[in-house]
Amino acid sequence: MPSLPARARVVIIGGGVIGTSVAYHLTAMGCTDVLLLEQGRLSCGTTWHAAGLVGQLRASESGTRLVQYSTELYARLEAETGLSTGFRRCGGIIVARTADRMVQLRRTAAVAEAFGIDCEIISPAQARERYPIMEAGDLQGAIWLPDDGKANPTDLTYALARGARAGGATIRERTRVTGILTAGGAVTGVATGEGDVEAEIVVNCAGQWAKQVGGWCGVTVPLHSCEHFYVVTDQIDGVHRDLPVLRDPDGYTYFKEEVGGLVVGGFEPDAKPWVAPDAIPHPFEFQLLAEDWDHFSVLMDSALLRIPVLARTGIKKFYNGPESFTPDNQFIVGEAPECRNFFVGAGFNSVGIATAGGAGKALAEWILTGDPGLDLLANDIRRFARFNGNNRWLRDRVGEVLGLHYAIPWPNRELATARPFRRSPVHHLLAHANVCFGSRMGWERPNFFAPPGEPPVIEYSWGAQNWLPWVAAEQRATRTGVAVFDQTSFSKYLLTGPGSEQALQWLCTADVAMAPGRTVYTGMLNERGTYESDLTVTRLSADEFLLVSSAATTERDQDHIARRIPPGAQASLVDVTSAYAVFGVMGPGSRDLLASLSDADLTDEAFPFGTSREIGLGYCTVRATRITYVGELGWELYVPAEFAVGVYQDLMTAGTAFGLVNAGYYAIEAMRLEKGYRAFGRELTPDYNPVEAGLLFACKLGTDISFLGREAVEKARAEGPRRKLVSLVLGEPGAGPRPGPPHTPAHVPEPAAGGAMWGGELVLRDGVAVGQVMSGAWGQTLGAYVGLAYVRHPGGGVVTAAHLREGAYQVNVAGDIRPATVHLRPPYDPAGTRVRGGT
Repeated sequence: MPSLPARARVVIIGGGVIGTSVAYHLTAMGCTDVLLLEQGRLSCGTTWHAAGLVGQLRASESGTRLVQYSTELYARLEAETGLSTGFRRCGGIIVARTADRMVQLRRTAAVAEAFGIDCEIISPAQARERYPIMEAGDLQGAIWLPDDGKANPTDLTYALARGARAGGATIRERTRVTGILTAGGAVTGVATGEGDVEAEIVVNCAGQWAKQVGGWCGVTVPLHSCEHFYVVTDQIDGVHRDLPVLRDPDGYTYFKEEVGGLVVGGFEPDAKPWVAPDAIPHPFEFQLLAEDWDHFSVLMDSALLRIPVLARTGIKKFYNGPESFTPDNQFIVGEAPECRNFFVGAGFNSVGIATAGGAGKALAEWILTGDPGLDLLANDIRRFARFNGNNRWLRDRVGEVLGLHYAIPWPNRELATARPFRRSPVHHLLAHANVCFGSRMGWERPNFFAPPGEPPVIEYSWGAQNWLPWVAAEQRATRTGVAVFDQTSFSKYLLTGPGSEQALQWLCTADVAMAPGRTVYTGMLNERGTYESDLTVTRLSADEFLLVSSAATTERDQDHIARRIPPGAQASLVDVTSAYAVFGVMGPGSRDLLASLSDADLTDEAFPFGTSREIGLGYCTVRATRITYVGELGWELYVPAEFAVGVYQDLMTAGTAFGLVNAGYYAIEAMRLEKGYRAFGRELTPDYNPVEAGLLFACKLGTDISFLGREAVEKARAEGPRRKLVSLVLGEPGAGPRPGPPHTPAHVPEPAAGGAMWGGELVLRDGVAVGQVMSGAWGQTLGAYVGLAYVRHPGGGVVTAAHLREGAYQVNVAGDIRPATVHLRPPYDPAGTRVRGGT
């Protein structure tokens, strides 16, 4: 065997399907100085025992595009490399036993239409025609996905490896990496049993070992293995190589043909976590864990109901293979914020075979260009923080995560395990007020408050859920009186130093050269002119700025800012998220409530919109910023954590005279949609630019000040948008709001009645698919479901205001085609008078 190279531009750790895909795509893009190191043999870790399902349709468009590319790649690899991948487009059937599952499948079919995926809703009888050995008498219906398929994981890995070698990569098996070499906060190479290898870039594709490998250079890779079970049966009459892949999610099971028999596996609701990531034995090559028929029985019992012939069919092999899962059931890719030039591609949650082609391509582009080229927010390693790496927390969480694969994907589902986690200083007071907590970036934060005597829980359904009357009341209280929101989970940073303004002018779309005590809303873009974040910037002094952003983007924001501060700009960024609680005091009564506790002049003249200053509030001194995300007069109060309980109690005590109510994020969501306010991660992502999002007003294009992405934005403006963000209100044009008197029962849809607009629904114009709802909620002031949607021109042309005003719009809500009204201005208070204290 030739000696190990002394250096390589890129070293990839791990020779499974992900590592070989990254190597293949790097060489295809012209980067030939690639060394892949595998501690055993290619595919020997998790890849070899994967089931090999390749289902194209994913929850997001970007996820769907990744798998679409995978299928295209797998179909041509044999001709390119001479090795078969075992890929076959046999089609896929997903069946529904329950009415709720059938609603999900109708929504899935509409999403498929939005993404251009061939999908057909079929009857139980039609499903049985395609899968004759299936029992269909208990089914509500099914969907047929003709382009779904299957692949042989080991064959696929070897085909990718051969393609990588042909492109110039070196692949070394039986070479174990034992450490990561670093200097100055960046990788410099790897240590192996055969000596060190110098490298500019290291890519961690080590599968279930990825957390341990990341730890060698201080990088958190939150994943934990679970035992994953399936059996392979003897041959069965009627089973042939083109039999579709069958998924029965209500029974937690899937079925795939293999050598005339079936692979029978699934995702049970309560999984078995394996050993901690740092306790995986070595060597562990092509190995399985002990059979556990008792644990597998929930899957086998269900499989016997769906495929009765299994009762008289022999079992050739029981597979129990460990597979890594992440805390949120999304895989992990990207450059680690803790260590420059250290990339990760791991934690694929049983979708590694389907995703490997697209994910490998995206990661290769990220490595070579600094940008994956599409929205991977849901998969970006920067969505996690160091605290997500706790092994006990991970173990408890992944036991729930595995079962989510086939659980009904309720749009507002909250994970139940490993909680509570991060808590605001007033967590206990909110709990006493009968709150239902949700979770974001580990923070326990209020979704809604239940009335006394009512359990503060979510009763999931596709229609109006049990909490809707309570949230409607919170909306009405905010619109007509005053409400307090615990928004402590906001990400908060201080940027300080004489170069702070210079740095922010480059990073931000808005002009931040403002006087101290002023706040501005802004975006942050990438070189393509699409969104990396949106936030508010408050100037505290000549050399100090407070940045406030989404709860979920703490690590991502800090990494984006730190990497792009202009060379020579003297500016330092520090995370102060946990140092301050935030209370939003919102509504027309907010000024009177705060005035009862403060000597500050809060009038429009003395404290106009966009003003931020320290004020006395009771015994405490807080920063009050006049801004809103609900479209009403209000202030965000930034309170040192040690004073938070006192400030909250003062607000609640004084608030009794003003009808103050607690309110949560469900009410915020509805009211921000009535006002057309955008949210990062939904309307604003790396797939969309300010022209499409309607946010050119927040770009300093009227100045000669450069900012990151400016050239791309100017180009997009000159060319005109091919899609445009609009507000949508379900109902016929002219349907008016129902403001109602304050503090009276709210008119809302009956719980569980009809299908609600949650986001993700297909938008049609004159019956033709033209877009998708990004966010949706019941807007109590409008008396209708309201959302934000990107709409494209059906002919591919520029989307103009005139075009948007023409035509009749509809929204496909789980197969129910409902009329909708498009608004080019906010449906609620389009002039913005209420934000400025008007009525």
